[in-house]
Amino acid sequence: MELRILGCHGGETPRHRTTSFLVDDRLALDAGALTSQLELDEQMQLGAVLVTHAHLDHVRDLATVADNRCQGNAPPLVIAATAPTIEALKKHFFNDRLWPDFSVIPSKDGPTIVYQELQLETLTRVLDYEVYPVAVHHTVDTAGFVLRDADGALAISGDTGPTDRLWEVLEQTPKLKALLMEVSFPNRHQRLATLSGHHTPQTLLTDLEKLASPRDLLTLLYHIKPQFELEVEGECAKLPNLQLQIPRLGDRFTF
Repeated sequence: MELRILGCHGGETPRHRTTSFLVDDRLALDAGALTSQLELDEQMQLGAVLVTHAHLDHVRDLATVADNRCQGNAPPLVIAATAPTIEALKKHFFNDRLWPDFSVIPSKDGPTIVYQELQLETLTRVLDYEVYPVAVHHTVDTAGFVLRDADGALAISGDTGPTDRLWEVLEQTPKLKALLMEVSFPNRHQRLATLSGHHTPQTLLTDLEKLASPRDLLTLLYHIKPQFELEVEGECAKLPNLQLQIPRLGDRFTF
């Protein structure tokens, strides 16, 4: 399983891109930076996008990738998410007001996008992967995912503050290679993090310690707010007995 970092920040500047990861060049995890980071031929190779939740920084490039793929006569792109996220996309995004409804363009029988509904705590096949969605704690319905292939598993937390069930699932996941884990604000902004459903380094440490052996798990930190980047990175560097790494745009990992 190869992971490519397209976007890993909690905001955008010319040097920062919002959440989007690419697995094996075919499966995207969130869509904050699909068209800003992928060439047209790479966009056409996508088979599916797993969407953790409907906030704009995680879905925004679904609009432009759908438009590009429609013009490129690409096969339908699967948008896989839980029912509340799909409902939000249909009602507020692909609604023929904010953006065309590409689920019926160019035709109902040959759409540009198709939705695949995922049930929480139910193993579902998306492309060649098994996906296990787990509810986490954010300001809207949000799911973390455990993604499995024949060689092992990769997990993504989705946007979340302190949560419990995710760690129970990860503890029971065999051959878990890595976790994409959100952390957004420095400790001094704990109140803002709590109100917005995000982690600070201090709450991240508390949650990671819910694992029996947190040091054994490679944890790739994403969603740091650009204006607090150095501060959050400094605080995370002081967290003890953890295998933490902060990915950069363009980084590739093989598991």
